[in-house]
Amino acid sequence: MQQQDRVAGADFLRAAACLLVLVHHLILRIDLNKTEELQSALTALRFGNFGVAIFFILSGFLLALPFWRSLDAGCAVFDLRIYALRRAARIVPGYWVALTGGFILSTTLLGHARTPDLVIRYISGLFFMSQWHWRTFFPVEGNGPLWSISFEVTSYALLPLGFLCLFAIPRKRRSPLITRLAWLGVIAATLLTHEAFRTLFPPNEIDRGWQYGMPGGAKEWMPNYNPIGFFAIFALGALAAGIQVMLPRKPRIWFDILALASLAAAGLRLALSTGGSWEAYGWLGIPYAFPLFPMMVAVALVALSRAVLLAILLDNAFMRFTATISFGIYIWQDIVLTSMQTVSPTIFGIGKDNPLRDWFIGCSFATAITFLLASISYFALERHVIRRAARITGNNSHITQYS
Repeated sequence: MQQQDRVAGADFLRAAACLLVLVHHLILRIDLNKTEELQSALTALRFGNFGVAIFFILSGFLLALPFWRSLDAGCAVFDLRIYALRRAARIVPGYWVALTGGFILSTTLLGHARTPDLVIRYISGLFFMSQWHWRTFFPVEGNGPLWSISFEVTSYALLPLGFLCLFAIPRKRRSPLITRLAWLGVIAATLLTHEAFRTLFPPNEIDRGWQYGMPGGAKEWMPNYNPIGFFAIFALGALAAGIQVMLPRKPRIWFDILALASLAAAGLRLALSTGGSWEAYGWLGIPYAFPLFPMMVAVALVALSRAVLLAILLDNAFMRFTATISFGIYIWQDIVLTSMQTVSPTIFGIGKDNPLRDWFIGCSFATAITFLLASISYFALERHVIRRAARITGNNSHITQYS
């Protein structure tokens, strides 16, 4: 991607999202009741699962940019073949390898029998169709975070459908204000559909709950967790992109102030979630404090893209590198953590009276291994496929930033 096409602040938010999710899964490996001196801080960081919402906002923002630019210029809809090829190149190779790795892990080290249900879950994951039913919600036992990939793929499909509605508006009647208001209509329709899904498809109460394993946890999450509701988060990111392309390109210091305030508000909202459910269900049961937390992230993203100094400070070398390999960090972290804990059940201090030291040591090893695997995944596999797709589709087209 050409440097001038980079969105300032996007690398920071992507890196922050994957690190929050990693911290979330690390904290799941410690007994918080035995960490009195750090219990409050660790409990707050347990809500690092909010990083999933940041991913959805960021992807919606970056993927919507070429659609808004084409729409505002009065051009035809952005080439959907380019869009689909680049989405597949970015997601499929790394995901399929991690999915297969999780399936192998579940039937070997974790000792799960290769039942028809387990195979069906894996196959549904391969075809990105695991998101519609609690039985397949988690496509493999050995890699829980992969549930969100099929959710995001659904958003990839719904995004151009929403924009096709906007491109259907006669050109003489199009204006930036009209099209942005029309996108609010897309969000409203999404929320209505989400509520219909919640009403029509609630799971039964049999074996519902995390004590019954991943299928029970999926029944606990659904129907609040459904791909339509998550598209509402994604669509907020797309709306933010529409606002961003309307702004003057020249950076202003007041955008720094707005970005800092928005990031602080998002962090505060995350911290205030302690004491409630771990999923922090918001409006209409959508998780991650919807819509306030996603809106604060969206505002921060828009402001950072026009900030004078803050984005430069936040998009430092470490955060850029982390953003580059962030997909690998996300899809490999649970395999690393689950394998380590299965081989050595006490490696994260579980069962010990003072687990903090062992937990910190275990977390350090797990983080290092995860970064190593993510780097191998990106530089040995993902990057080559992404570049190949870019050559096929042409370098003069929009290439989104690690989206």
